[in-house]
Amino acid sequence: MTSMAILTIFILSIFIGFEVVSKVSTTLHTPLMSGANAIHGIILIGAILVASEATTGLETTLAILAVVLATINMVGGFVVTDRMLEMFKGKGGKK
Repeated sequence: MTSMAILTIFILSIFIGFEVVSKVSTTLHTPLMSGANAIHGIILIGAILVASEATTGLETTLAILAVVLATINMVGGFVVTDRMLEMFKGKGGKK
């Protein structure tokens, strides 16, 4: 594929992703975040596997960067999900 085709696919995927996410109702955000966190966990495992197979310095650097970014993404997703679930709990200390 040419660079222009890859760039076009990337830009179109940004627009499609934005449209899909913006149309989701607020009651579905928490279940979708839970599913996204599971996917991010799989991506983290893949990044770790790629890092274990890296041979050159550039491959190692990019693989470690992928592991760090995937970890930040996954942890951030769990934090956001936890904050969203806290909003549904009643006030007054009920458990």
